Amino acid sequence: MGNLLGSWRFKEPSTVEECDSTWGSDSESDEPAAAEDDSGISDSVSPAESDRSAGDTSPQLTESPESVPKMKRSFYAARDLYKYRHSYPNYRKSRQPNEYRNLRFYLNKIPLVPDGIYIEEILTKWRGDYDKLEHNHTYIQWLFPLREQGLNFYAHELTQDEIKEFQSTREAKRRFLAAYSLMLDFYGIKLLDKSGNVARAPNWQERFQHLNESQHNYLRITRILKSLGELGYEAFKAPLVRLFLEESLCRNTLPNMQHSVLEYFVYTIRLPATRRRLLRYARQHYRPAHAFLWGPPPKRRVGGVGAGGSVGAGSSGIRAPAPTPEQHRRGEESTSSPSASSGVIVSSHDAMLCPDLAAGAPKGRTGLASNTAGLEGALMMAGGRGERNK
Repeated sequence: MGNLLGSWRFKEPSTVEECDSTWGSDSESDEPAAAEDDSGISDSVSPAESDRSAGDTSPQLTESPESVPKMKRSFYAARDLYKYRHSYPNYRKSRQPNEYRNLRFYLNKIPLVPDGIYIEEILTKWRGDYDKLEHNHTYIQWLFPLREQGLNFYAHELTQDEIKEFQSTREAKRRFLAAYSLMLDFYGIKLLDKSGNVARAPNWQERFQHLNESQHNYLRITRILKSLGELGYEAFKAPLVRLFLEESLCRNTLPNMQHSVLEYFVYTIRLPATRRRLLRYARQHYRPAHAFLWGPPPKRRVGGVGAGGSVGAGSSGIRAPAPTPEQHRRGEESTSSPSASSGVIVSSHDAMLCPDLAAGAPKGRTGLASNTAGLEGALMMAGGRGERNK
């Protein structure tokens, strides 16, 4: 029994639709006319944005849906983020002793490997050193650990026990927020408060230009968002994703980031209602509008409406099962029964003897009596001939 339970694995989704539960409990009908973000930022268009959109005459806004090649969502991205949001359902606990290396690194007890640098040195000496933050690729897995392997194989994956210890250690949490602020500054963003609200930093123009061109940082941002959720800062994700949506879709300062925000950043958020709110905001500003892939699935037509059929009011849209051969035979018999016919069915022999019956239904009691008498007379004549022959 133990071997059976140990070998059991959660069946992973095989399509993008199975990975994405964002719109599973929602529909177009309950969407408000003007949604407002929980952070208090209205979804209305700013004056600068309205001026930009008014003067925008690019061809993509007037292209027909048929003239634009169809894009598809990435299944690999959807599956990766599905696993993350569901806490890695097929995660196997390591047999090696839990050394809490990520926690010890944040407690400044061990350096990151292979560079041999302690967390305090990074927080105090690397801030503002954008060249080092850009070109060094070993620190990001230590600053933002996950329960999955990164590119630095010297970094250690998080464990459930380590996560619990980390979240209950004040010193580790303080340094983690400092590391988050360090990376936000590298991207031209500043952390406003302990609730996770963010805004442009004073040097945002220079840093946004670099971020728009240095797209490998989008992988780093995905990792940062995941790590925020693992270590107890799930609420910090939405403000950052919202800012990236605004900058990439509305202000056009990060146009190269559009796909990463919608395909990756949004789906690191575990709460479906928050994802819906962000995607509704994105859909309002995405151009061309018909190419938006991340909205609710189209409503299915039931009962063959699209094929010329119709569904009556109150119909469940479920088709009746096909009739069995026995039911089909009974149906044919019922259509040929006298009760279902407008006339009286007679045999060919009766038709010769009773032409009035063959012509149609009886025309009253008198006609019926005469036809009956004629039938009786014919039978008597046939019997008389038989007696004479004998």
